[in-house]
Amino acid sequence: MQYRPLGRTGLHVSAISLGTWQVGGGWGKPFDDQRAWSILEKAADLGINFIDTADGYSDRQSERQVGRLVRSRPEKIFLATKCGRRLRPHTADGYNRENITRFVEDSLANTGLEALDLIQLHCPPTDVYYRPEVFAVLEDLKRQGKILHYGVSVERVEEALKAIEYPGVETVQIIFNMFRLRPSELFFEQAQKRRVGIIVRVPLASGLLSGKFGPSSQFDPKDHRFFNRDGQAFDKGETFSGVDYATGLEAVARLKAIFPTGVSLAQVALRWILMFDAVSCVIPGASRPEQVIDNAAAAELPPLSDGQMNQVREIYDQLIRPSVHPLW
Repeated sequence: MQYRPLGRTGLHVSAISLGTWQVGGGWGKPFDDQRAWSILEKAADLGINFIDTADGYSDRQSERQVGRLVRSRPEKIFLATKCGRRLRPHTADGYNRENITRFVEDSLANTGLEALDLIQLHCPPTDVYYRPEVFAVLEDLKRQGKILHYGVSVERVEEALKAIEYPGVETVQIIFNMFRLRPSELFFEQAQKRRVGIIVRVPLASGLLSGKFGPSSQFDPKDHRFFNRDGQAFDKGETFSGVDYATGLEAVARLKAIFPTGVSLAQVALRWILMFDAVSCVIPGASRPEQVIDNAAAAELPPLSDGQMNQVREIYDQLIRPSVHPLW
């Protein structure tokens, strides 16, 4: 496994790490302790030392299992969690001292840890990024030793750029993949200048970039790929990266023609992300241990050629950019 610095945190994290939304709910399967544990253990066995979770994943069950793994392993595994999405309603005013402090203390109790390696605001409303008092609360929690580092998980580049104006923000989690290129422009440049760690989520566009779906693919009604295509439950950019499904399939067909057989499109898509030096790590999800193995192997693929990188951008420009680039 390869390791990269997580911005200026002092942490070195596995280039391919693990996201646990897929272990939790929202993907058509109920949370299963045994399945979650097998995925987490396999990740640790492969040298993955950074695991991203959230208090809202399966009502804190995902967070609980990641905490258990961290406590059980002799090697250091960094736990990154997120807070805020449990607010009802999910409004900017809810990101106040009382609630943020409660969320952090709940996560400490849930994970069984003395301090959280990284806490991230979980895609809060845009107004939150313009409220310095929110980040002052996180700074106080850091001084108290309850959190070691803090960052944000964002929907839009605008939010990422505003967040890194706060000197205490050390990481930004953002959607970046072959169907979402805008972050690689101004944001990556500014993040590198400020030595901000970039954590890439939704790297496979909710599975579209696995190359395994077709026009007749069916999704469970409890799977966000069924119920959130138009943003009915949360930001539609979280589902297929906001790409129209039919357009995404057309783009995937063209992407497959660029790369040689014998390597999955999913692995190529992950390796493509690691071509960007600004990226600290990418956090693909997994619904079974075999997917963790395949994802981890992507870091060992040879670099993509300039020609291949240019062809990916051409497909994006022709098929994806008009409907996606201006929105996120």
